Amino acid sequence: MTRHAKNNTASACYSYHERQKDCKNSGYGTQRKRLAKESVKDFDACSLTMQPCRQPVVTPEGYLFDKEAILEYIIHQRAEIARKVREYEKQKRKEEREEEEQQLAEKRLKEESFEKHQTCILSKQPSTSNDAKDADSSSVSNMSGTKDKTLPSFWVPAMTPQSNKQKVEKPHTTVYCPVSGKPLKAKELIEIHFTPIEKDANDSSIIAKKDRYKCPVTGDILSNSIPCAVLKTSGSVVTMECVEKILRKEMIDPINGKKMMEKDIIQLQRGGTGYASTNELKAELKKPVMQA
Repeated sequence: MTRHAKNNTASACYSYHERQKDCKNSGYGTQRKRLAKESVKDFDACSLTMQPCRQPVVTPEGYLFDKEAILEYIIHQRAEIARKVREYEKQKRKEEREEEEQQLAEKRLKEESFEKHQTCILSKQPSTSNDAKDADSSSVSNMSGTKDKTLPSFWVPAMTPQSNKQKVEKPHTTVYCPVSGKPLKAKELIEIHFTPIEKDANDSSIIAKKDRYKCPVTGDILSNSIPCAVLKTSGSVVTMECVEKILRKEMIDPINGKKMMEKDIIQLQRGGTGYASTNELKAELKKPVMQA
């Protein structure tokens, strides 16, 4: 079988690498790519802006945000929740009004039916009915006879057809963390501060430096490859090695000397290290599959 036969894309003569190359060039099939270290945010970067934090705050789950960015997010979410609540209440009032109108229409229909049965208004002249049928059949208007109740009239506002909007579900009134998805309150944010490395005479800005912060207890350089923790009592950021080997023995904050509890030690969530064993660094984009 030649490569230009009818089955030139069969697995017998169409290799896996050729199929992957053609799928990538044509845009078909699921495309996978491994992210490099530069695609992962730094340990001191905000989870919303992806920039180094100027006023860092941390959530009880250990996710780092810039104070200005997370407060803007909370305000925006509260405004969106208020808008959804207003839409839901408007829809609820409309449904109640429609239900009342339906009940009144049913009641009116029952009353009319009862009156007809009581007065026995059932007889009509044959000639009159025939004339009416002839008039209805000869008329081309969509408003003649009983057609006005069945056909829409675009020039009559009461009879203009309307499209039913999608029903609005009852919104949640809780603001959730954009990363962890757990409830988030502004008063639960914990202000923290990093201990900068001593500046040299040639240093211009701490943001431009690769190694910017250190552990205030051990002096180790902080980076994505080193697990860190936040001490809630002082807001300082130390390494997890310092917590395990030094702080857990006496549970006293070395910065201000306050007594600590286990809940006062919050592990800081890292952005990533570039190693697959530490976090998931694979991106996947699903597209239509190219058939053989």
